[in-house]
Amino acid sequence: MKLFRIFTVLIMAMVHPFQSYSQPLEFNNPIAEQRADPWVHKTDDGVYYLIATVPEYDRIVIRKATSINGLKEAKEKEVWHKHKQGTMGHHIWAPELHRIDGIWYIYFAAGEAENIWNIRMWVLSNSSEDPMQGEWIEEGQIKTQRESFSLDATTFVHKDKRYLIWAQNVRGGKHGTALVLSEMKNPTTLVGPEVILTEPDFSWEKMKYNVNEGPAMIMKNGKIFVTYSASATNHNYCMGLLWVDEEADLLDASNWHKSPGPVFYTNEDLKRYGPGHNSFTTTEDGKTTIMIYHTRDYKEIQGHELSDKNRATRARVVEWTESGFPDFMQNTTD
Repeated sequence: MKLFRIFTVLIMAMVHPFQSYSQPLEFNNPIAEQRADPWVHKTDDGVYYLIATVPEYDRIVIRKATSINGLKEAKEKEVWHKHKQGTMGHHIWAPELHRIDGIWYIYFAAGEAENIWNIRMWVLSNSSEDPMQGEWIEEGQIKTQRESFSLDATTFVHKDKRYLIWAQNVRGGKHGTALVLSEMKNPTTLVGPEVILTEPDFSWEKMKYNVNEGPAMIMKNGKIFVTYSASATNHNYCMGLLWVDEEADLLDASNWHKSPGPVFYTNEDLKRYGPGHNSFTTTEDGKTTIMIYHTRDYKEIQGHELSDKNRATRARVVEWTESGFPDFMQNTTD
C-alpha cells in the first residue's frame, strides 16, 4: 500500500507538473477599503508601501507593513493635501510611489481648483529614508509636448534608460486617452520623442468613454508587459495588455503588441465588478507575482461612477503560462 501511494504521487506529479502541494497564498481581501488606483512599492528589505486614490480626491496617503496582508490594518498617514486655489487644487488621482537614486518620488494627477478637469501630471519628492517621514517637496508639472488632459504616470528603467508611460488626450475633444511613452532626462523631465503605444480601438475599450489609462509595467521571460485599464470606471472597467520584446526598440510603436480582448474584467459569478488600475509586486520571498488592483463587489452604482466611494484595493496571484505570458486567471477568486 505504501508503494502504491508513492506511485500515485509520482503519477500525479507527471500529469500535473506545475501543481503545487504547498499551502496556497491567502490574502485578507480587500486589503484597503475605499482605496482606488492602488500602487504598492516593495523595498529591498521587504517593506511594503501602499499609496492610492482616496474617494474625496483631496489628499495623498501612505501606509506601510512588512507583509501584503499587514497593509490592511496598517496606520495610514496623509503626506500631502490639495491646494485651496489654482493648480493641484482638485481631482487628486492615482498617486504612485517610486524610489529613484535614493530619493522618493510621488507621481500623481491633479486638476485645478477653478477648472477641475484641467488635469495634468505632477511630482513630489522626499529625501527621507522613510517616505512617511520627512518633507514632501513639490517638484512641479511633468511637461509633455501636448498640453492636454494627462494622468496616470508610471516610470521604469530598462537598459540604463528611464522611461515614463502615461495616459493623455492626444487628439482632442471626446477622443479620450491613449497611452504614451517617452524617455526621461531625470525623474521629472521628458526628453522625447513621445510615442503613442495604444489608443482605444476595440469596443471593450470604449464603453461609455474611450479610455486607455492606468499603465503598469512588469518585465519577465524576455518581455516587457504593460497592463492598462479601459472604458468607464463602472462595471465596464477592465484590463488590457501590451507587450514588447526586451531587446526591441521601445520607442518604435510597431514593436509593441496588443491583446485583442481584455485580460481581466467583470465576473458576476465572483461579484467582481470593474477590476482595473493595477500595480505589481511580489510575495515576501520574491518568488510569486502579485497583482494589486481595485474593484467593486456590486454592479449598480447610484449617480456618477466617480462619486461612488467603494472601489476597494485587493491582491491576487498572477500565474505565468508556458509561453511566458501572465495569466490573470479571470475565473478564479482572489
